[in-house]
Amino acid sequence: MRKAFVFITALCMTASATAQLQYQNRPPGQRHQASQLERDVQKMVMATAMIYNYYVDSVDSKRLVEDAINGMIQKLDPHSAYSTPKETKKFTEPLEGSFEGIGVQFNMLDDTLVVIQPVPKGPSEKVGIVAGDRIVSVNDTAIAGVKMAREEIMHRLRGPKGSHVDLGIVRREIKDTLHFDVTRDKIPVNSVDAAYMVTPTIGLIRFNNFAQTTHSDVVEAIRKLQAQGMRDLIIDLQQNGGGFLQAAADIASELLEKNDLIVYTRGRAVPNQEFRSTGSGLFRQGKVAVLVDEYSASAAEILSGAIQDQDRGIVVGRRTFGKGLVQRPIDLPDGSMIRLTVAKYYTPSGRCIQKPYEKGDRLAYARDVINRYNSGELTNADSIHFPDSLRYQTLRKKRTVYGGGGIMPDYFVPLDTTKYSRCYRELSAKSLIINASLKHIDQNRKPLRKSYPTFAQFRDKYQVPQALVDSIMARGERQDIKPKDDAERAKTEDNIRRILKALVARDLWDMSEYFCIIYEDDEVVRKAVELLAQ
Repeated sequence: MRKAFVFITALCMTASATAQLQYQNRPPGQRHQASQLERDVQKMVMATAMIYNYYVDSVDSKRLVEDAINGMIQKLDPHSAYSTPKETKKFTEPLEGSFEGIGVQFNMLDDTLVVIQPVPKGPSEKVGIVAGDRIVSVNDTAIAGVKMAREEIMHRLRGPKGSHVDLGIVRREIKDTLHFDVTRDKIPVNSVDAAYMVTPTIGLIRFNNFAQTTHSDVVEAIRKLQAQGMRDLIIDLQQNGGGFLQAAADIASELLEKNDLIVYTRGRAVPNQEFRSTGSGLFRQGKVAVLVDEYSASAAEILSGAIQDQDRGIVVGRRTFGKGLVQRPIDLPDGSMIRLTVAKYYTPSGRCIQKPYEKGDRLAYARDVINRYNSGELTNADSIHFPDSLRYQTLRKKRTVYGGGGIMPDYFVPLDTTKYSRCYRELSAKSLIINASLKHIDQNRKPLRKSYPTFAQFRDKYQVPQALVDSIMARGERQDIKPKDDAERAKTEDNIRRILKALVARDLWDMSEYFCIIYEDDEVVRKAVELLAQ
């Protein structure tokens, strides 16, 4: 009993010292709040210690503390969050711009890892691993045909830079299993999904987040397209969930004049900040169109809002998500993290990017996009209304733009709810199309490369075999996935042909070629091209 009392007293003293430091660092007018904080922290520590020491059953102190932290966080805004050490690593890795591993793009086919492409100049390519190879073992542990979870396979393939891993490889037309000693290395994660010429003078760059390397990736893509004759640029931020503010500011600096305001922040307990263009200006002359949708968020909204407010370009698509809260990462001693909202983002015209929310009501916040769809906002421009209080003006041309959360595009393009048939969506959900594509490319990689040595030839001449489409439809029917009539069958088959051609292009080349095919009939891209051509 005495030991427990001493332990509790020590914890309370530690908490008191922490709160006292907070007290001393605050202005005199706020010291009453700090004094209350001291008492509240002591109360929390004592309650935790008492539960741990005296509760009738044994208690996991780590879980107890994590639940307490989560309980506090849940009462705040929808984007403040706590993550365990494992969750923190998973969250931060995509934004670091690299990871350490063997360097392959892969997919699972019949419970076997099939290499789609080795990363250029990466560890696997250096030792001779090629597209189509099947990785069947890692350090003599079988990973094929044993129903091993994808995360477990990833864990075995990744490891510290410089470490070695033995990969067992099955290669088509070679009887014996091949073994490759791969030295793991740092593998770059390129943010740019696509960079290609839509017309002889209009380029398109699509990137999927705003990571540490996104700015350099985008600069490289701009230079590549300029070398191909690009005069005007489409920036595709559809489904881009954001990332680092600095990456958005750096990309904006390539488009805006020196000292142009990009975004500013306002908070209660942190200094207000302004982010302005450095004027590096790799692309300051040509026209710009930014593509957005209801899943474009955070840094994607900062970039699109700056381009719109500074009259540097036009925004095309649908109102963005509306995530305009600044999170400060707070690293905790065990590797866990709190991402705490400390400020809000505002566009140059003064619009708050964050959409309205009720503290603690995360369910309603999560349903916002569904509510937008149900209200008709995503499908009908006539369903979108703004009060006069939400009207703002752009800085140069004094055009009217709208606040209220998110970035409202200059040109609305409705969500096409009829583009894909019900039958196609069900076939896709069952992975019947992707699996058929993987098998087709695996069996025909060499003849396809021989028949179509360049992507231009493939794009113009390749036709998806009808037998492949028929086989997918037949597999669907065996799983009771059937079109309701001939019209739906025709639409489903058209959908299948489009995605199959794109998937084959991706496996033979890369994601740029995939989007080049997919976007051939995309209404948002088509509208942007039309506007830039005016």
